[in-house]
Amino acid sequence: MGSERWRIAESDLEALALGAAVLGTGGGGNPYVGMLRLRELLRAGASVEVVPLDAVVDDWQVAGVGGIGAPVVGVEKIEAGDECARAMRAVERVTGRAMDALIAVEIGGANAMEPMIVAAQTGLPVVDGDGMGRAFPEVQMTTFFIHGAPTTPAALADDKGNEVVFGAVQDMYWLERLARRVTVEMGAAAGMAQAPMRGDFVKATAVPGTVRLALDVGRAVVAARRARSSVVAALADLVGAVRLFEGKIVEVRRELRGGFAVGHVDLEGSDVDRGRDAAIDIQNENLVLRVEGEVVASVPDLIMVLDADHGEPITTEVLRFGQRVVVIGLPCHERLRSPEALAVVGPAAFGYPDLTFRPLAPERSAHAHHPS
Repeated sequence: MGSERWRIAESDLEALALGAAVLGTGGGGNPYVGMLRLRELLRAGASVEVVPLDAVVDDWQVAGVGGIGAPVVGVEKIEAGDECARAMRAVERVTGRAMDALIAVEIGGANAMEPMIVAAQTGLPVVDGDGMGRAFPEVQMTTFFIHGAPTTPAALADDKGNEVVFGAVQDMYWLERLARRVTVEMGAAAGMAQAPMRGDFVKATAVPGTVRLALDVGRAVVAARRARSSVVAALADLVGAVRLFEGKIVEVRRELRGGFAVGHVDLEGSDVDRGRDAAIDIQNENLVLRVEGEVVASVPDLIMVLDADHGEPITTEVLRFGQRVVVIGLPCHERLRSPEALAVVGPAAFGYPDLTFRPLAPERSAHAHHPS
């Protein structure tokens, strides 16, 4: 990985939003909304500089920032636009030290754009990496916390001007519980800044190169569409994505529960999957895919739902009856496969104690049909 800095251009935004939507596994906030917010800042003259992970200075103070709440609320509830920046400034006031850089807590959905939005507002650089390599619904589910990142001081800010700083929290699970409860009171959507991390810690624990990965994934989707070729095949070639199921959504059950969008999606098969059925469990993100009752993929591997005709990633808040979709999978980053990580982001952490994580393997795609 090179150490050259680069800038986000307006021409990057379509690809960035598409790639973040794919990597978001259905969550992370609506990427189109995040893209629009960032686009307006760039058009107003702001700039966003991206710093490769290996160029991060060891004693930098790095802030992980992102939106917290339920994705459906992010579409329906307009943000003030400065929530994450205000949360970060609140942390700075408590620590008495300014931040040196920003990093995405998750590269999925609108939260891929959130540190870039703060960068445009503050002039700080963004680190090319994140804490998930995808999106997860809960605060503690990052490589940072898995490897012992400090839980406090952390802060929340909402669209009404409220700011809440957490000064002492027992552990990362308590941070999730308390932050989620406050977020619900804030209208189920807020900006969050986590405790500052040293640059050397970020270099040792972040999933590397995910801003560039999101751009590459989005560009592959755009190129496949222009060539009228298979988006699924393009993603298989680029990142090893695996086709898991193709069909039509026949039922969506989704509700806001405890600050999360929780639900279930039923599908009936088409093409090579005709006569079969599938189901996806969701908690903001797609958690588990079953085909004919058998678990085919599960967290922490990535499960993505794409529009069957155009390869458009469909986030969980806009899944609806009648959509023709292709479900694909992508192996998660190796940092999420250790026993320590699986205790925090594996199936048992989501309420599936009897489900053993079985990593997706490239050979699963050997018999796959790639729809054009």
